[in-house]
Amino acid sequence: MGDVQTKVAIVTGAGTGLGKAAAIALAKEGANVVAIGRRLPKITETVQEIGYFGGSAIAVRADVSVESDVRHAVETALAGYHRVDILVNNAAVLDIANIFDTEPDEWRRQIDVNLTGPFLMTKAALPIMRRQKYGRIVNITSSLAANGAGGYGAYSAAKAGLESLTRTVADEESNYNILANLFDPGMIKSEMHGTGKDPATVAAEIVRLASLPVYGFSGEKIIYS
Repeated sequence: MGDVQTKVAIVTGAGTGLGKAAAIALAKEGANVVAIGRRLPKITETVQEIGYFGGSAIAVRADVSVESDVRHAVETALAGYHRVDILVNNAAVLDIANIFDTEPDEWRRQIDVNLTGPFLMTKAALPIMRRQKYGRIVNITSSLAANGAGGYGAYSAAKAGLESLTRTVADEESNYNILANLFDPGMIKSEMHGTGKDPATVAAEIVRLASLPVYGFSGEKIIYS
């Protein structure tokens, strides 16, 4: 396994839950972190916590479903740290409703954040990673991608699309020493879910995937147990 010392890691949805835990875990291992989220006070808290133990991080308010926000976030990362080595696509939204009751705008919002967001972030980061001949992309998925469940139609569809996108990126970018993997952490205690695993106990697996050497997995789905 490699390490993340001095690497630059962008983490989306870094204001709460697993994203916050991942940002802190990466910083503790020596990465420079760019914490992205829609709520500036939340991502600022994450950056402040990283600063308490001497880590380096910057906060960027951005909606990952908005192309101009994504460009700004990646440009800020590049201006601040001159590289982008790691991308953790964690930002997600969830509205529970049967398909019968799901309004088109609710469907679009979940697809936009949970699938289009990772696409936009990946597309923005890839030119930098290609130039570096190095990149590690970790996309957070769910068992619902394969199994679905009543009330989770839009979320499940988005995660299924994310899994296909990840495997496509892994195949297309392997010659540039860019790895893309899926991570299914299971149920995580967060604002989205009131019960589940402690995010801090799961974040170490994201650090591991973010530091895989060239001969590591790519396009694989890693399930945390």
